[in-house]
Amino acid sequence: MALEFNEQLSRLQAPKREDMTDEQYAVFDKAVETMEKNWGFSNNLFKVLPLNAAQYIGFLNFKGSLFNPETCYLSDADKEMIGVVVSSANSCNYCLTTHGDALRGYTKNPVLVDKLSYNFRSAKPMLTEKHFALCEYAWYVTRHPDEITEAQVEGLRAVGFNDHEILEAAFVAGFFNYTNRWVATIEPIANPGHYFHNREKD
Repeated sequence: MALEFNEQLSRLQAPKREDMTDEQYAVFDKAVETMEKNWGFSNNLFKVLPLNAAQYIGFLNFKGSLFNPETCYLSDADKEMIGVVVSSANSCNYCLTTHGDALRGYTKNPVLVDKLSYNFRSAKPMLTEKHFALCEYAWYVTRHPDEITEAQVEGLRAVGFNDHEILEAAFVAGFFNYTNRWVATIEPIANPGHYFHNREKD
């Protein structure tokens, strides 16, 4: 089924197919087709952002650079964990539904992800020392960016992160803070599928 823009899914007007080039539309259509194949539904945000087609292409490329397994240092699960902690700190409900879903898929542990969503500190007994430090950094750089010092870097080094991983953690935390801000502005409607998907616990 071809991608259509016939629903009002955010505070903004729905995108118009005629405002996109064929090349841009093909990118958007493929992204939604892949989600529907893998999940059985699509993330509604991907039907909202084509409103500014060229900027959306840039966003996809930027995100792709942070989640490319051939060039990245942290695992996708690590990065989604950062995303959940940052989105919780920013009260970005839409981002929590989508990235909580993704993290449940990686961890196979919905209880852990729920605890991270409510307050990452409540999940400490379920986390490794390394993962707790990563969550603590993500929360701190989100809530207290003006207080970041060498102590945060040394704290990550102390539990085993190397400098490539630390820089990537900073990139990813910044990325999720960036997305939380504009998602809060446009308030897309979360797809109901995200609430129930990946809820089976191993």
